[in-house]
Amino acid sequence: MSKKKDTGNKGMENVEQTLTKTEHFLEQNYKPLLYVLAGAVVVVGLIWLIRLFNNKKNEEALSQLFMAEQYFGQDSLKLALYGDGNNLGFIDIADEYRSTKSGKLANFYAGASLMHLGQFEEALDYLNKYKISDEILAPQAKGLIGDANVELGDTGEGIKYYLEAADMADNSFHSPIYLMKAGMLYETGGDYARALEIYKKIQDKYPDSNEGRSIEKYIARVKMHID
Repeated sequence: MSKKKDTGNKGMENVEQTLTKTEHFLEQNYKPLLYVLAGAVVVVGLIWLIRLFNNKKNEEALSQLFMAEQYFGQDSLKLALYGDGNNLGFIDIADEYRSTKSGKLANFYAGASLMHLGQFEEALDYLNKYKISDEILAPQAKGLIGDANVELGDTGEGIKYYLEAADMADNSFHSPIYLMKAGMLYETGGDYARALEIYKKIQDKYPDSNEGRSIEKYIARVKMHID
């Protein structure tokens, strides 16, 4: 019996020692643990506030973007770019709401508008800021960058971006247009072999496109210079 009692007493002592160690640990680390917990609460709160703020900012940007898009559709490009006094234009939207999706989209519209106005260097600044992975607008942005470079006299960069745009679009409407632009630049630059390669790609991959239906005459023309 005495052994059982001793065992029971030792067990109680071990529990008490463990509790004492835990209490001692908590006393020593109370403030650090409290700071960690408080920090976690603050971080979670900040994430929630940032998301709420971004949603609110994006809603504001979206409402501003709507009016600018209306002007863009009406070819009132200066109003689309700079606003009408009551509504912001693409340039201010891109600046003030740069962290939102609508703000990033404004970069594309600003670049496209500036291209139409012949302000190619300024257009490049905005088009290069457009980073949204969109199946329709992203290839168009690349194509417009190609157009701007060609207008500024850099045909090499123009070809590079036309080919990127064609690969990115990968459809029978946009891709042949960009390939055709690249092929014609190769042809006018005297690089008939590369022009032929591009024209044949249009013929093989996009035969039913507008470009594909008339590509044979371009192929025949460059072959004359190669043969």
